[in-house]
Amino acid sequence: MSAMSVVAVVAGLVLLVAGAEALVRGASKLAAALGISPLVIGLTVVAFGTSTPELAVGAQAALDGQTELAMGNVTGSNQFNMLGVLGVSALISVLVVRQKLVRRELPLLVGVSAAVFIIALGGEIARWEGALLIVGLVVYTVWAIMVERRGGEPAEVEAEYAAEVATGRSLHWSVNVGFVLLGLFLLVMGSRWLVTGAVDIATGLGMSELLVGVTIVAIGTSLPELATSVVAAVRGEGDIAVGNVVGSNLFNLLGVLGLSALLSPIGVPASDQALNFQLPGLIVVSLLALGIFRTRMAIHKWEGVALVVLYGVYLAYSIVEATGSASLTVVQVIAAVSVVAVGVAVLVTARREREELGASPATPTSEP
Repeated sequence: MSAMSVVAVVAGLVLLVAGAEALVRGASKLAAALGISPLVIGLTVVAFGTSTPELAVGAQAALDGQTELAMGNVTGSNQFNMLGVLGVSALISVLVVRQKLVRRELPLLVGVSAAVFIIALGGEIARWEGALLIVGLVVYTVWAIMVERRGGEPAEVEAEYAAEVATGRSLHWSVNVGFVLLGLFLLVMGSRWLVTGAVDIATGLGMSELLVGVTIVAIGTSLPELATSVVAAVRGEGDIAVGNVVGSNLFNLLGVLGLSALLSPIGVPASDQALNFQLPGLIVVSLLALGIFRTRMAIHKWEGVALVVLYGVYLAYSIVEATGSASLTVVQVIAAVSVVAVGVAVLVTARREREELGASPATPTSEP
């Protein structure tokens, strides 16, 4: 492992976060200009846009033949979203969910997680199975839009999404198209650098590609979800904070894993570690979230602490299982890259908050 490998990983993460930010910004404004409702934009453009780093990395890894990295990226990102992102967000404020769709999506997430695990029991996710997952994503997206267009969501939920989509100045459509194109370019370049650097690190330290994907790559590609949910938690918008995570996890399983399998000539192999721990773990964590929201539709601060602790346990177990021992060098590298990744998320969050404060000073905040 060389210093350039670490530089490539960090630079790749920065480009991925910047690319996702530009893509979501431009696409959201274009969709709003076309008359699409803020709620639908939030459920599709924003939720899926925050997962474009995972999509770019998964596609690049599949094309390069690094399919274990693609699998680790999806499973690790989903665990980080459910445990890390929701846990940190709940520490900021209690996440109260009123949105009916989120309550319907959580059982769906459990079912999709179980379906992916069953498919992978054959030893791989074949190309035709990847195509089937992508079809599932299309069906889910159409269903979500149809459900929301029927109405029935509380006024508070509509207001949350309207405030999020309205963030920032109104720009000419050509500028927004430029943001989309810039975002796509940064995502492609960032994914190339990140995959190359991550594979070099794995080779140099004797780590599996799956482990690198579960740790360094997964945390890095989930920074847009972390930034979005933290900002929502600060503003008291629990529906957006939770909906962002649930939508992103569904997109990762159906879209990212599906496209990775479709692009790879051999599909996406499922290693013993993926079958014995990573994929079953997704089902368990999804059931845990479903249990929390079925009882009182909120995540309180003590539950946020528990989720963060659980993520630490998950991360430690993943490292020990993959390496056979808690190698100090491995832990140090993962910790260093993770600190840089969180630092990038903090900067993105701070910039978003400044924009919101400066762009919408007249927006009232209702107190309970």
